[in-house]
Amino acid sequence: MAAVEEHIQELAVLGISRPSTLPVFYRVSHDQLTQDTHIQVVGEETSGEVEACVFAVEGELLVGVASDHTDRKLEAHSVALSKQICAKPIGDVVWRFSDVKAHWDELILRSWVEENGVQVLYQEGVLSSLRTPQDLIAGFTGGQQALPDGTAMACGTVPAKGGIRPAASFSMELHDPRLNRSLRHSYSIQTLPEVA
Repeated sequence: MAAVEEHIQELAVLGISRPSTLPVFYRVSHDQLTQDTHIQVVGEETSGEVEACVFAVEGELLVGVASDHTDRKLEAHSVALSKQICAKPIGDVVWRFSDVKAHWDELILRSWVEENGVQVLYQEGVLSSLRTPQDLIAGFTGGQQALPDGTAMACGTVPAKGGIRPAASFSMELHDPRLNRSLRHSYSIQTLPEVA
C-alpha cells in the first residue's frame, strides 16, 4: 500500500484526484492494446508507465510487460477517459505465470525515457511493492480465481524517479532475477497538435 500511496501522491501533484476505491479497475477497449513500436498522441501531456500485464488464453495465465500510456491533462478531468484515449503498448514475448508465480515478488519493473536524446532511468521497483495478480483477479471477478479468456489486466506500476513527465520514447522491462531473463518493449511517441 505504501507504493500505491506514493503513486497516488505523484498523480495528486498533477491535479489528479484520489481513486474512489483501491484497487480500482479501469476498462479499456481491446483495440487500444498494441505491439507497435510507435504511437501517436494528442498534446504534450501524455506519459507511459511500466506494468506487468497478465492475460488469459485457453485457461492459462500468461505474463507480459506493458505500458499504461495515459493522457495526464485529461486524467485530471476523467481517469477512465485518460486511459481510453491512449494506446497501450505491450511486448510481443510472454512467460507462463506458473513459471514465475512462486517468485513473483522478486520480479523487477524498470522503464527508461528519452530526455534530450539520452535514455534516463524513469522507474524501478520490485513487484513485492504491488498487489499480486491473484489478488487483483479476485477483486475484478468478484472472488473468482481465473480471468475470463481473452481478458488482459495491467497489475499496477511503481513510482517515477523525478516525477511523472512526457518523453520522446519509452522503454520498459520486466526482469526475472531468479531465472535471469527479461521481457522488454520500446516505443516512440509522436505528438499530434492539440487544435481547438
